[in-house]
Amino acid sequence: MNPASSHPNPPPPAVQTVRKLIIDVVDARDLLPKDGQGSSSPYVVVDFDGQKKRTSTKYRDLNPTWNESIEFEVSDPEHMDSEELEIEVFNDKRYGANSGSGRKNHFLGRVKLYGSQFAKRGEEGLFYVPLEKKSVFSWIRGEIGLRIYYFDQQVVAEEPQAQGGGGGPPQQNPPPPEEPAPIQERPRQVMVVEEGRVFEVPAPMENVHDGCHSPPVVVIEESHPQHHHHYPQNPPLQPQAVHYHHSEHPPPQQQHDEDSHSHQHPPPPEEQFLPSIRKMQMGRGGSSGCGERVRVLRRPNGDYSPRVISGKFGADQSERVHPYDLVEPMQYLFVRIVKARGLAHNESPYVKIKTTSHYVKSKPASHRPGEPTDSPDWHQVFAIAHNRPDSASSTLEISVWDLHSDRFLGGVCFDLSDVPVRDPPDSPLAPQWYRLEGGAADQHPGGVSGDIQLAVWIGTQADDAFPEAWHSDAPYLAHTRSKVYQSPKLWYLRVTVIEAQDLHIAPNLPPLTAPEIRVKAQIGFQSFKTRRASMNNHSASLHFNEDLLFVAGEPLEDSLIILVEDRTNRDPQLLGHIVIPVSAIEQRLDERHVASKWFPLECRGGDGCVPPGRGGGSYCGRIHLRLCLEGGYHVLDEAAHVCSDFRPTAKQLWKPAIGILELGILGARGLLPMKAQGPGKGSTDAYCVAKYGKKWVRTRTITDSFDPRWNEQYTWQVYDPCTVLTIGVFDNWRMFADTSDDKTTDCRIGKVRIRVSTLESNRVYTNSYPLLVLLRTGFKKMGEIELAVRFACPALLPDTCAVYGQPLLPRMHYLRPLGVSQQEALRGAATKMVAGWLARSEPPLGHEVVRYMLDADSHTWSMRKSKANWFRIVAVLAWAVGLAKWLDDIRRWRNPVTTVLVHVLYLVLVWFPDLIVPTGFLYVFLIGVWYYRFKPKIPAGMDIRLSHADAVDPDELDEEFDTIPSSKPSDLVRARYDRLRMLAARVQTVLGDFATQGERVQALVSWRDPRATKLFIFVCLLITVVLYVVPPKMVAVALGFYYLRHPMFRDPMPPSSLNFFRRLPSLSDRLM
Repeated sequence: MNPASSHPNPPPPAVQTVRKLIIDVVDARDLLPKDGQGSSSPYVVVDFDGQKKRTSTKYRDLNPTWNESIEFEVSDPEHMDSEELEIEVFNDKRYGANSGSGRKNHFLGRVKLYGSQFAKRGEEGLFYVPLEKKSVFSWIRGEIGLRIYYFDQQVVAEEPQAQGGGGGPPQQNPPPPEEPAPIQERPRQVMVVEEGRVFEVPAPMENVHDGCHSPPVVVIEESHPQHHHHYPQNPPLQPQAVHYHHSEHPPPQQQHDEDSHSHQHPPPPEEQFLPSIRKMQMGRGGSSGCGERVRVLRRPNGDYSPRVISGKFGADQSERVHPYDLVEPMQYLFVRIVKARGLAHNESPYVKIKTTSHYVKSKPASHRPGEPTDSPDWHQVFAIAHNRPDSASSTLEISVWDLHSDRFLGGVCFDLSDVPVRDPPDSPLAPQWYRLEGGAADQHPGGVSGDIQLAVWIGTQADDAFPEAWHSDAPYLAHTRSKVYQSPKLWYLRVTVIEAQDLHIAPNLPPLTAPEIRVKAQIGFQSFKTRRASMNNHSASLHFNEDLLFVAGEPLEDSLIILVEDRTNRDPQLLGHIVIPVSAIEQRLDERHVASKWFPLECRGGDGCVPPGRGGGSYCGRIHLRLCLEGGYHVLDEAAHVCSDFRPTAKQLWKPAIGILELGILGARGLLPMKAQGPGKGSTDAYCVAKYGKKWVRTRTITDSFDPRWNEQYTWQVYDPCTVLTIGVFDNWRMFADTSDDKTTDCRIGKVRIRVSTLESNRVYTNSYPLLVLLRTGFKKMGEIELAVRFACPALLPDTCAVYGQPLLPRMHYLRPLGVSQQEALRGAATKMVAGWLARSEPPLGHEVVRYMLDADSHTWSMRKSKANWFRIVAVLAWAVGLAKWLDDIRRWRNPVTTVLVHVLYLVLVWFPDLIVPTGFLYVFLIGVWYYRFKPKIPAGMDIRLSHADAVDPDELDEEFDTIPSSKPSDLVRARYDRLRMLAARVQTVLGDFATQGERVQALVSWRDPRATKLFIFVCLLITVVLYVVPPKMVAVALGFYYLRHPMFRDPMPPSSLNFFRRLPSLSDRLM
């Protein structure tokens, strides 16, 4: 029997209507150049109804012409008017000068349209739309030409076919042209993954619909970036997931999966794409492609996030152990050379110390006054790296030599296996006298005599003698020792200029001209002037009544110089002066009143003034001043957001410490070479600086090492947990320079900040932080630093918890607050004084080190910082945006079950209003408990994405590093000024919009629009009557249900109340 004859005639196919939307991207005009070469390579991305497609890229064309049509299928034609069409223009960085920097393509502008603006086919026309900015800081210009229309198409619904084990034969009758082609003959599609988004680019043929609209799965797993990227050349046709690893060979499991798929489907032709855009060609045949989605998996901050160091500190340690437990113990052989006696005749003896692997010399000996020259003194300690397993057969040779004649004066030999081991807190080992003996180096037998006093022991870096010892890995002693520094004690000096009398003012002033008298006060490098004095008609006094604030540092050796100047003419004339020692000024700790004093002004007979510090000048008036040193303020020398101390200057106002902060500086890994030692060879001499409160610490310098190991531990007392510990790494250049050379500076390698309040009590954090530095060419990773941190304090005792309820700054900051600009000026002076104080230490901390640690340039203008702060604001407001989207979904009944539950919850809260506040606090409590699962495991370091350093424009970075005044050409400065003007214009527009909304609120009752005010007060009266008559619960229920009504009862146009508000007048029409 013929199988075909047994089947009845098939029913007529079902016909359905499909709406197609066509967007013709014609061209664009006057786009912004973004490729660094004065041009752009633009392409367009179109997003509609969850579908996203893009055009081709036009190479270096600011007025590109595409003439490309993009087709979308409208999923819900009835609600097409409310759908949003978003068109974005980007610059393809593959064709730019900096194609290898950053991941994101440059944004050139966007356009948003709605379905109500679409025209039917035959009624469309070409129109140009100005490109809009994405954020306030976007710099956008130009317009794009579009032609948009839609049409309905009748298509035949496709019946599902049974699937067999092997592929069945294809259909015998070819399908009509408007129907989709068979699956076997369908062209492949390209999945473009860039900027964290996925684009589906259709092949040149018509789109095919087979009942599966989801693209196949593409999983991108990014490990740390490498210099070379390897991509498989023959990916399988239909895998469940394609894994792209930055490695030469794929994992075994993945390779096995790829092999198994390759047996089932033939591989597509070989095709290679640029890594920056990450294109993957995929087929969608069969059923394996249905229902799959695109997932993008990335590390939160790439290779620039801190990581935990596995080892002895990997687990939590809450018990207290002996000191110096945060670092690895390093064995050293300590040799203390004290003095000698009875030496043979010599001129300048010195000591040689020699082991199997080290050889060092001491400084030439010094002689005590009145003592014979055969009894020299050294008083020097040496710390030599020591390895215990190698000491069994090693010896220590200590010999004395004459510097001028190079004659051997005797020596002592020790077996290292017999050297004692000293562990703190043992007392120092007492030195002993040893008889000097001759040896093979003795050229004059019988000429060796005398004794030497020394001590030899084995210890660690915790030994008391370690900081002052000469280290075998740091031969330049003056600039390589580990040191602890203290910042100077700083005071605010308040000078209140009240009035001046009996001044010798020039009498030959023009009629109706008042003299311009000003008072200038200076102390050290700080100088401030008062405003112009005001005169009283009834007396000859000049009144100022102005406060001038200075920063004074102990030991208060400077003098305050007060100058009275007449600036009526072009050349200022000095009327008198007074010199007041700062040490003689009264100190106060609170806001108590300080008595004012009259000070006589001195001058020299004529117009000249006596030089400061000299007396004997004639009387030329007097000045009324109130002087005091403010001890109730905290003198800020750091940026307020990274401050490490908030204590006032006066020690009497300090509160007891709440804990101990312990820092173990373990070492660094993978530092980049900072000095050139020869062709193709570099070196780094790194040391570490840590700052918290008034205490600075500096580790020793490890010379010529890219992986230095310091293993030094330091402690600080903590008075406030809401403070920041700063650790910086620098390359030592001063140890090679002359002592008097002030131009040599140490190069910065990177910096890490750790907020103390983010540390759990009594827990050891041992992490590796990346050292990132921002250069003119962009940010760069200079290596990694390994730290161990512990905050030892009571966890929840009353003293610790009470700190969070106390003011952050001392009392005087709130009783007599300082202005923002005044505080910035005082902070700059304090930073300069701290840098000058630490530069006089030995070894010195350079000005560049102090300024970098104190963030002295944090207040300077930077487009990068402005963008970072803007996106911080956007991230803060993200929760409000998410809440608004959630409410909008509730209003639109996207999930009917959730909307019904919200109705029920709303009814409960309205009927029982007493539950509103407890429910809100319970909700916040549950949110806190829920987010406990996601709490940070380790203290965070520098964030390149938060700092906006990974996508910074080179021109903006060059502007950030520019000096003040600018050192750039006038054309470049003019272009940057124009850009700032454009940015200021956008900010001005936003401020004007805010002012307009506030003025409209005022216009409700101001009768500027009489009709609007009449309507508003009538509606208010009506609402009052309704609220008096109707129970408030019923009103609340009615308003809530009206707000949550179903979309079928809602008009897509704006409500009448919003239209009424937008029509209210503002004062913008009165602006000139």
